[in-house]
Amino acid sequence: MEQAKIKELSLRSAEIKLGALEAVFSAASGHPGGSLSISDILAYLYFEEMNVDPKNPKWEDRDRLVLSKGHTAPGLYAALAAKGFIPKEDLKTLRQVDSYLQGHPDMKHTPGVDMTTGSLGLGISAACGMALAGKLSKKDYRVYTILGDGESEEGQVWEAAMFAAHKKLDNLCAFIDFNGLQIDGPVAEVVDPTPLDKKFEAFNWNVIVIDGHSFEEIDAAVQAAKACKGKPTAIICHCVKGKGVSFMENNVKWHGSAPNKEQYEQAVAEINAWIASL
Repeated sequence: MEQAKIKELSLRSAEIKLGALEAVFSAASGHPGGSLSISDILAYLYFEEMNVDPKNPKWEDRDRLVLSKGHTAPGLYAALAAKGFIPKEDLKTLRQVDSYLQGHPDMKHTPGVDMTTGSLGLGISAACGMALAGKLSKKDYRVYTILGDGESEEGQVWEAAMFAAHKKLDNLCAFIDFNGLQIDGPVAEVVDPTPLDKKFEAFNWNVIVIDGHSFEEIDAAVQAAKACKGKPTAIICHCVKGKGVSFMENNVKWHGSAPNKEQYEQAVAEINAWIASL
């Protein structure tokens, strides 16, 4: 991947981070840590990989993205705003009673949201259905889904994994945000789901392990997923919860807490300083 493209995607990721933080700060609630940890994945999918049209969000032949870890909706909304699906100023309305930007994604009211999610395990299951529908309809669209590492403790995830492999859904690609933290603490201490790579392999998936903040590695993994025939692909992404904000990084407190004004201003300043360094 060329350095110019990496810079462009880095700037898009920063834009997504700033949008997610603005949304959570304005709502005084939400999930900033996980939203920041997947900002690079979202930037790559929306600005490099996925075939989507903000002017026609229900286009039948579009690629699909299902945010299975639906609590990180602020990150998704920020990506949709950056792409042009929704106005950027609407990010400030997150979780307000009269807003269409709910705390979890809602496909009925938010342009660009392909599946309503929130209950963990639901998203990857719906993504399997979309991928199977594509196969049956002989469509060439691809389906992407993003899961949390804590989410992988859910039995429904493994039912979906078994189904996807059985149906040979090679048009399905699952990103697992492995940042090591969930709402109750380190995943290794709550219900350790590792080794995730060996488990997905045992379920007959094509498995790739990457640095989830390296655009070169994300790109290589996605291209390998597209080249793999007869199997769905799981891309296990080693990520940093709260990536880009010093006091949020690897701190479980920021799984579901909103920054106050001073913290928000510090976070924005840190991201803007990083943008300037590019």
